[in-house]
Amino acid sequence: MRIFKNLKKTENGFSENGSTTSSQIRELKRATTVDYVYRDQESKDKIKPLNGFVTPLLTDLYQITMAYSLWKNNRHEIPAVFDLYFRKSPFGGEFTVFAGLEEVIRFVSDFHYTKEEVGFIKEMIPDCEQEFLDYLSKLDSSSVTLYAMKEGSVVFPRVPLVRVEGPMILCQLFETTLLCLVNFASLVATNAARHRLAVGKEKVMLEFGLRRAQGPDGAMSASRYSYLGGADGTSNVLAHCFFGIPIRGTHAHSFITNYSGPDELLDASIKDTNGNVHNLLEMSQKYRDELGYTATNLSELVAFVAYARTFPNGLVALVDTYDTLASGVPNFICVALALHQLGYKAVGIRLDSGDLSYLSKASRKLFKQIGEQFKIDYFEKFSIVASNDLNEPTIIALNRQGHEIDVFAIGTNLVTCQAQPALGCVYKLVEINGAPRIKLSHEANKITLPGRKTAYRLFGSEGHPLVDLLVDDMAKDGSKQIPQIGKKVLCLHPFEEQKRVIVTPVQIEKLHNIVFEKGQLAMPLPALSDIREYCFQQISKVREDHLRNSNPTPYKVSVTKELFDSLHNLWLDSVPIKEMK
Repeated sequence: MRIFKNLKKTENGFSENGSTTSSQIRELKRATTVDYVYRDQESKDKIKPLNGFVTPLLTDLYQITMAYSLWKNNRHEIPAVFDLYFRKSPFGGEFTVFAGLEEVIRFVSDFHYTKEEVGFIKEMIPDCEQEFLDYLSKLDSSSVTLYAMKEGSVVFPRVPLVRVEGPMILCQLFETTLLCLVNFASLVATNAARHRLAVGKEKVMLEFGLRRAQGPDGAMSASRYSYLGGADGTSNVLAHCFFGIPIRGTHAHSFITNYSGPDELLDASIKDTNGNVHNLLEMSQKYRDELGYTATNLSELVAFVAYARTFPNGLVALVDTYDTLASGVPNFICVALALHQLGYKAVGIRLDSGDLSYLSKASRKLFKQIGEQFKIDYFEKFSIVASNDLNEPTIIALNRQGHEIDVFAIGTNLVTCQAQPALGCVYKLVEINGAPRIKLSHEANKITLPGRKTAYRLFGSEGHPLVDLLVDDMAKDGSKQIPQIGKKVLCLHPFEEQKRVIVTPVQIEKLHNIVFEKGQLAMPLPALSDIREYCFQQISKVREDHLRNSNPTPYKVSVTKELFDSLHNLWLDSVPIKEMK
C-alpha cells in the first residue's frame, strides 16, 4: 500500500510534529490524498477505488443540494432506477467499447462519508440540519443493486451500460462520479480499439502518451484503458507496476546528442556471450569502414555503442537525430553487426520523423541487403518502430501507401483522444417507486426510454450480431417478450415506427447481469488482461462494415412492441395539450 498523508507544513517547509493552520492542512490534503490500494490488501467483500480521489465528494455540488432537498421532503428512500448510457458513438464511428465498470463497482462498494467529509458538506451548506448530516454519516450502499454489461463489451447508443437500483438519494448521489468513471474510460478504450483496427492484428501497438496526458490521473487511466482497448504495452512505468501492463521503451534524442565524440565514451568494453572482453566501439568502426559508411555522424555511432553495451540484446536505436538514411540506419547496422559477432542480437530501429512509408521501406531494403551480404537471416526481420505524432487517419494512409513498420508507438492522439475529447454519457431517471419516468425533448435523441429494461443481442446465421433489443422488464407479459432462438422477433426503432425489422436469431446473448447486489459483489472482478481479451473477442464478432473508419453502417438498436407502446403512451400523457385561440 502506498499512502501520502498527514504531512505538516511550516513557513520553512515540513515538520513531523509541527502545528499548522486548517488552511495549510487543506492545501496539502488536496495534493496528497492519493491512496493506492492493491487487491491483495482488500477483504473479500469490501473493495476500494484504485484512486484515492474517487470518494463521495468527487461530485457536483448540486448532487448534494438535491440530496438535502430529497431528505427534507421525505423523498430520499423512494426506490429509483437510473440508466447510464450514451447517445452517439465517438469519432464518427458506429461502435463503442465499454470500460470503467470495475471502478464503478469499487466506488459503489466503498461508498460512505467520513467524518471529515461530512464536515466539508456542513461548511458548503451551512444552513443544513444536523439530522441530515447524521443521516449522511450512516449512508452506505447496502441497499443498492447494479446491473451492467460486461466491461470490454462492444456497445451501441441508447443501450444502458449500467442500471442503478436503490434509494433515490443514493442513486442521485452516484450520478457525477459514475459518469466521470465511465466517460473517459470508454472513450480511451474505443480510441485504442479504433487505432488497433487501423494498425492490424499482425502489428504491435504501443501507448507512449504519458508526457502528453491530462495530468497524472489522466495518464494512469489512459494507460489502463488503452491497453484494454488494444494497445500491446505502455511506456508508463507506474501503469506497468500498478496494472501489470507490459512495459516497452527505447531512448530519446537527448541520449544521442549527449555524446559529441569517441572520447566521451570512457569505457567501450563489452563481454561476448562466452565472457571474453572486446571493444564494441572499435568493432563497430571496423564495420563502418568496411561498408563505406564513413560519412555517418560519429557521435551518433558512439551513442548507439553506449546503449548497446548496456543492453546488448535490447538495442532499438532512434535513428533520425541527424539523418535517418545517411547516418542513423547505417550506424545502427554497424553496431548490430558487431553485436552479432559477439553472440548478441539487436532488436531494431525507431523512426520519429520524416516520410514513414518511404523511410521504413528503405530501411528494410538495407537490412535485407546487409543480411544477405553477411549471411545473417534475422537482419531483414529487424523491428521497425514508428512514432511521430501518429493517429488513426495517418495509420490508414500509411497502409494505403505501403510500409515496413512493425510497431506503432502512439502517444498524444491516443491518450488525449484528440479527435473527440468526450464521449457524452448521460445518467437518467427511468423509474420511481415502480412507475416509469420519461424525460422529453424537442430533439428525439434526447428523449429517455422509460422503465426498467434488459438488452438482448440477436445474432444471425453468420455469427455476427444483427440488433440489440431492449425489453420492458415491467411489462405484464414480460417473459413473453424475451426473444427465443429460432423464433421471429419484431424489432422497432424507438421513435420511428416505420423503421422496423423481423429477426429470427440463431443465437441470443443477454447483455445485462447483476454485478453488485445489496452491498455485495455479485461476481468476481476479472483481471485487466481478461477484459482485454474479451474486448478482442467482441470486436471480432462485429461485421466489418460497422467497424470501418469511413461511412460505417449504423448498428440497429431496437425495442419490443410492448416497450414502444409504453414509451409513446407515456410520451403522450406527459405532454400538455396546447389550446389555440
